[in-house]
Amino acid sequence: MSNEKETLKQQDLEQEAAQQESAETVDETAETAEGTEPRTVESSDQPQAEEPVDEKAELQAQLEEEQNKYLRLLADYDNFKRRTKKDQELAKQFRSQSLLTDLLPVMDNFDRALAVEAKSEESASLLKGLEMVKKSLADAVAAEGLEEIKAVGEPFDPHFHQAVMQESDADSEPGTVLQELQKGYTLNGRVLRPAMVKVNE
Repeated sequence: MSNEKETLKQQDLEQEAAQQESAETVDETAETAEGTEPRTVESSDQPQAEEPVDEKAELQAQLEEEQNKYLRLLADYDNFKRRTKKDQELAKQFRSQSLLTDLLPVMDNFDRALAVEAKSEESASLLKGLEMVKKSLADAVAAEGLEEIKAVGEPFDPHFHQAVMQESDADSEPGTVLQELQKGYTLNGRVLRPAMVKVNE
């Protein structure tokens, strides 16, 4: 009987020890769980924060660009106005160039006719009438800006003279125009026809 009591008592002790050991294991597990901090997983795929855009600087750059466009447009317009004005002035100065070019042979014929010596009173009267007509024509073309090019006695200038002959004259400087074979003319400073001349060697 005493053996059975001892056996029961020993079983009770073992059961209490097992329960106590189980309780301690649960406490340790709880303490471990409470002391553990959650781990944060960082992902490299997360987008990085974009740098803030300076809106004021961007607007300032746009304003400067628009101002530059305006200034270039204004300069182009001023150049256009100057070119247009210059073209109008040139057109006004040389509006009669074609007509005057056609009249040059007529003026040459007048000069040839007036160079003929009058041998009678009738021919002298005719020459006088030709002189009056030629003077009227000369006044009309001069009003349009036509001028004769000076030639005889002047130094040869290839811009205004066309040398067709050469001659040696000791009394004149080399390169001097000795004779005018055909008159030359300018229209408002522009050579309409160079003078055909004989030049001293």
